[in-house]
Amino acid sequence: MHTLLRGLYTAAAGAIAQQQRHDAVTQNIANLNTPGYKAATPVSRAFPELLISALGGANPPKQSIGRLHSGVFSEEHLLSMTPGVLRETGRVLDFAIVSDIAVDLPGIGPVPFDASGKYVAPDGTVIVQPQVFFTVRTPQGEQRFTRDGRFRSEPDGTLVTLDGLPVLGVDGQPIVVADPWEQVQVLPDGRLVYADTGEPLPGDPQLLLMRVENPDLLVRDGNNRYRHEGPPGNLNPLQPDDRAEVRQRYLESSNVDPAQSAVDLMAALRAYEANVRLIQSYDRSLERAVNEIGRVG
Repeated sequence: MHTLLRGLYTAAAGAIAQQQRHDAVTQNIANLNTPGYKAATPVSRAFPELLISALGGANPPKQSIGRLHSGVFSEEHLLSMTPGVLRETGRVLDFAIVSDIAVDLPGIGPVPFDASGKYVAPDGTVIVQPQVFFTVRTPQGEQRFTRDGRFRSEPDGTLVTLDGLPVLGVDGQPIVVADPWEQVQVLPDGRLVYADTGEPLPGDPQLLLMRVENPDLLVRDGNNRYRHEGPPGNLNPLQPDDRAEVRQRYLESSNVDPAQSAVDLMAALRAYEANVRLIQSYDRSLERAVNEIGRVG
C-alpha cells in the first residue's frame, strides 16, 4: 500500500512539473514577436533523497538498503539573455542595443563565450557574458531594465515606454526632448543630437545604458522588464570602451527559437500524459486493494 501511495505522489509531482514546463514554453511562444523578449527555460529538480534502511525488531540493524527519490518539481525558470536578431523598422522612436561585452581572465585572456553567452572556466566556474539594458523608472521611483526599445513621446516631450514609464538619462532623470523627434538623432553611445548639425540637444541628454555583469541575477518584473537583485557591483553604467551601442530605427527581436519551442511543447505534453496514465493506473490498483481488503475482513 505504501508503495502504491508513493508511486501515486511521484507521478502527481511529475505531472505538475510538466504542466509548469508546458506553461513556460507556451509563454515563450506567445511572446515570439515581442521585441526584446528573453526566453525562459524551466529547470526541474528531484526532491531530496530518502535513505531507505532495513527494518528489524526492537533493535533494528543499521543496514542501509539504498536511496530513493520521491518525485520531481519545477524549481525555477532560467532566462536566456542572448541577444535577438535586429530588424529595421524606420520608426524614429524605436531603439535596439547591440552588445558584445568582452571579459578578460588572468591566464586566459578574452573569454570565448559560447552561443548561449556562457563560458566554463578550467576550475568549473561558469562565467556569464555581461549584457546591456535601457533604464526606466517605476512610479515608486525604482529602476527597471529592458531591451524593449519601443518608446513614445509624451506631449511634454518626455521619452517613455509603451506603458508610460519614463526612460532615464545618465543624470538619472527622464529624457525630455522639446524638439520634434524627426529632427533628433541618437548616436551609438546614447547621446541625443540634432540630425542636421550633429550638435547636442539642450542639456546634452544621453540614454542611461546599464551593464549587468551577470544577467542571470535579473528577475522578471512584468511588461518585458527586469529588476536587479544582485550585489551592487553587478550593475554599472556602460563605459565608453565597452563594446555596445544603440541603434535608432531598429528593434531587437525575441530570442525564442520557434522550432525548439514546438519540440519542447510536445515533449512536455507527452510527459504530462504519461504521468496522468500512471496516476490512473495507481488509482485503479488502490481501488482493487481496498476492495480486496474489505472482502477479506
